[in-house]
Amino acid sequence: MPRIDIVTIFPGLFEAFLEESLLGAARREGRVVVEVHDLRDFATGRHRAVDDAPYGGGPGMLMKPEPLVAAIESLAGPKGPERLARVLLLSPQGERLQQAKLAKLAETEYIVLVCGRYEGVDQRAVELAVDEEVSIGDYVLSGGEVPAMAIVEGLVRLIPGVLGNPESARTESFQGGMLEAPQFTRPAEFRGLGVPEVLLSGDHGAVERWRIEQARTHTRQRRPDLAAETTEPGTVRQSKRKES
Repeated sequence: MPRIDIVTIFPGLFEAFLEESLLGAARREGRVVVEVHDLRDFATGRHRAVDDAPYGGGPGMLMKPEPLVAAIESLAGPKGPERLARVLLLSPQGERLQQAKLAKLAETEYIVLVCGRYEGVDQRAVELAVDEEVSIGDYVLSGGEVPAMAIVEGLVRLIPGVLGNPESARTESFQGGMLEAPQFTRPAEFRGLGVPEVLLSGDHGAVERWRIEQARTHTRQRRPDLAAETTEPGTVRQSKRKES
């Protein structure tokens, strides 16, 4: 059974998130284990401090290495070939998260997600205990909790049996390097706008061809960067641009 552990100083942020929707159902059905750990439980001293001022000066505070390394090693073990889990630090300096990255992570049975806060993390904690840094985009958030939720949500959707229809994961946006084709449901006409006739035709081959062409068109119009990487349907050429 896949397992995800989350290390954070705000465990309460995850309470409702882990109980609702597909994720909550997957946990209740025993398809995935997701546990949250309070970093302050691994801090020492009367105040259980997890942050301190940076050497050399500068604004804000940094997360201390002692509680971070202690928390990570208690879950995943020391860094090295015998480690029990893949440890990811949510960081703007990490590799940008994409669907292909999620698919690769989904092959890992045990993942530990570390949520940074404040102005960042003491570099020694990264070098001693973190296997990889991951970013969800080029913008600034207050901490790694929202990125951790994004990764958990994306990973759990890829677990067999979580989605009611397994075709859903195959046909979603970013699978095969393209956006998804437009979708329609009842009624057949709404405020003068109708559903494309091909979707009402019952011709499954024609519907599939229409969806592929619409996916290509939408991708070219809305995400030309993805279109530039797509070669044949369902395949993606290696991007030449550097992700950061």
